[in-house]
Formats: sequence, structure tokens, C-alpha cells
Amino acid sequence: MTDSAENDREQTLLEHLLELRTRLMRAFMAVAGATIILLPFSQEIYSFMAEPMLRHLPEGSSMIAIDVTTPFLTPFKLTLMCGLILAIPVVIYQIWSFVAPGLYDREKHLAKPLLISATLLFYLGCAFAYYVVFPVAFDFFNRMAPEGVAVSTDIRSYLQFILSLFFAFGIAFELPIAIIILVALGVTTPAKLATKRPYIFVGAFAIGMLLTPPDIISQTLLAIPMWLLFEFGLVLSRLLITKKRETDEEPEAS
Repeated sequence: MTDSAENDREQTLLEHLLELRTRLMRAFMAVAGATIILLPFSQEIYSFMAEPMLRHLPEGSSMIAIDVTTPFLTPFKLTLMCGLILAIPVVIYQIWSFVAPGLYDREKHLAKPLLISATLLFYLGCAFAYYVVFPVAFDFFNRMAPEGVAVSTDIRSYLQFILSLFFAFGIAFELPIAIIILVALGVTTPAKLATKRPYIFVGAFAIGMLLTPPDIISQTLLAIPMWLLFEFGLVLSRLLITKKRETDEEPEAS
């Protein structure tokens, strides 16, 4: 390899690293900006997130803060995570802008709707956790409390619990996107995946056990949507295969 070729390669690598740094800085600024905008509303945000639990607490009970700094740090941490979730479209766009120049036109046409769908599915998973899972789970937990036990949840523990569920459901709802990518890359086919349906059903409960807190309610409420999303992913992947065949046959027909 000549010195000129080696210098060109080093220059290209340096340009990619600088581009990556720029994209990461923009993503970080988006998260920081969203967090700063939300900070004045940190108390309201925590009250909104705590409402599903407060609604099912026994009459006269309330949430508590054990540590001295918890009343300040917990709403701040929640606001930071909300800033990250709110800035996800910008973060994904920066990742897309970095990798897009290396993709073929067909890959770009497929990637754009997948990125948009992935973002929407993540938000849908978080909304499903808040509006469906939280009310059912907290009502069950509070009803199962032994007689004589005062239910007073620590706000820091509650934050850790809801964030784990948000990200578990947000990631789990990406299953159709994962199926479409695997089929598009030729790793598998819809027909092969369909034959694995019983294993997928069992695997959904195993994943639910790993991603959610150790209770059967959260696990079941994650496993069933995952199985339904798997079926939805199969339908979309079959449509993708059909469209790809039609596209490949068009030149031959002309």
C-alpha cells in the first residue's frame, strides 16, 4: 500500500470519527435541551407518573421519601429520562444521518419507514405500559398486601419500577421491526418464523420474566403483546416479500 493510499484511508477514518462526534454532540444537545425545557415541570411530571399508583393506594395512604435528597433527585431523574424519551426522534435521525451515506438506494427506502415506525412503536409501548399495565399491576399489588401492612411506596423505588417497565415495553414493541429487518436481510423467512410460533410464545413469557419486575401480572401483560406483535411482524414481512417479488419481476415483464 502506497503512502498516498494510506494517508487517504487515515483521512477518511478521521472524517468519519469527526462526523460521528458531531452527530453524538447533536444528539446529546437534543436530550439536554428537552430536559432543560421539562425541568420547570418536574413536579407535575412526577405527579402524572405517580397517578396510577396513587389512584390504587388505600385511603389515607401516600407515597413516601426515605432519603433526604430523594424529593429533589427523583423528580429530576424522571425529568432527565423524559427528556431522553422526548428527544428519541432527534437521536434516531442523527444515527440515520451518519449511516445513510453508506447505504444503497433500496436500503434507504426501506430504512426510512422502519426508523419512523420504530420510534412510534417505542412510544406506543410506553403508552401501553402507562395506561394498561400500570393500573392493572398496581391494583393487583395493593389488593394482595397482607392485612395489617400499610402500603406506602418509596418514590425512588417507584421511579425505578416504572422506568424499567417503560423501557421493557418500549423495546418489546420493536419486535415487528426486528422481524422485518431479519427477513429483508435474508436471515430467515416468514414461513420459517411461522413454524417457530410455539417457541416464540414460550419465549415471549421468558423475555417478559427477564425484562419486567418479578410479578406474573407485568410478565403476562408484556408477553401477550409481544406474541401479537410477532404475528403482526409476520404479516408485514410477507407483504415485504410480495412487494420485493413484484419489483424484481417488473424489469423482466418490460
